[in-house]
Amino acid sequence: MEITRGKIQAAQKVVVYGPEGIGKSTFASQFPEPLFIDTEGSTTHMDVARLPKPSSWTMLLEEVRYVINTPSLCKTLVIDTADWAETLCISEICARNHWSGIEDPGYGKGYVYLADEFGKLLNLLSELTERGINAVITAHAMMRKFEQPDELGAYDRWELKLQKKTAPLVKEWADMVLFANYKTLVINVDGKGAQKGKNKAQGGQRIMYTSHHSCWDAKNRHGLQEELPFEFAAIAHVFDTQIKSMPDVQPVVSSALVKETFDINQQYMNDIVDVKKEPEVKAEEIDYAGIPRVLADLMKKENVLPDEIKSVVSQKGYYPYNTPIENYDPEFIKGVLIGAWPQVLEMIKQERKLPF
Repeated sequence: MEITRGKIQAAQKVVVYGPEGIGKSTFASQFPEPLFIDTEGSTTHMDVARLPKPSSWTMLLEEVRYVINTPSLCKTLVIDTADWAETLCISEICARNHWSGIEDPGYGKGYVYLADEFGKLLNLLSELTERGINAVITAHAMMRKFEQPDELGAYDRWELKLQKKTAPLVKEWADMVLFANYKTLVINVDGKGAQKGKNKAQGGQRIMYTSHHSCWDAKNRHGLQEELPFEFAAIAHVFDTQIKSMPDVQPVVSSALVKETFDINQQYMNDIVDVKKEPEVKAEEIDYAGIPRVLADLMKKENVLPDEIKSVVSQKGYYPYNTPIENYDPEFIKGVLIGAWPQVLEMIKQERKLPF
């Protein structure tokens, strides 16, 4: 068992939240080589790299997996925003379980399902950081009434605009939670004191808080000042020392082993007579007319043909092959084709590999 000592430089997991319009997306766009998954369309007027807007929770997870498997795409992946992603997650859970709302199962069980499903996104983002890519989540802020269990009375505090079981998961997952807000000073203007006199608000400077306060959640592991200008330059030094890529390791392999491996592979290739290949048809050339948009988006991303969907559906005995997809029951499309898309896609890929 090897024991190590000292700091380990690694990709960062960052949460940035604040009121609408304060500039969270702009702030995130200044991270190293960012790639956005824009769930709410907030980057429409920004010159940034982005993946297609996810129309379903399944599509969002697939896009994160795509970045994990293609780490050269970016150095930072931005999920913008968490609360809109949570809405996609809720829609997915309700469609899968045939609920009209997340509270249908009663006794808060729906929120337990939500926390479990949302945790899948956080797990994927953790896997992403292990590949050396920063993961940034933006979120809106909201005020909630808070009561200390050992104190009388209650007060307002800023929190992530997420459900009560989801928000703690996101905060625990992050290395850095930054709360952005406007700093406003209240000035008495009539000399009668702030309590009885006439007051005026001044300022409005955008700042970010990096440490916990009774009125907001924040944290960091880099010894940052508690209050900083809401600019990436204020935290840029955290990423300057980050490992950009893993060192190249050249394994030592004997020439005899290389030749033996080559001979085996060559023999294997010679034994293959004919293999069914993935379609080379481009997504824009495929007719998706009549197919629900959420399913069509998933199909386009993987160049899946309508005939391939009909093939796996008929093999499982759900509908005859000649049944048009637009005639499938909407609940079947939501709960099976979209809800279990990774499994459906795997069946299609396996079918593509079958010999004629």
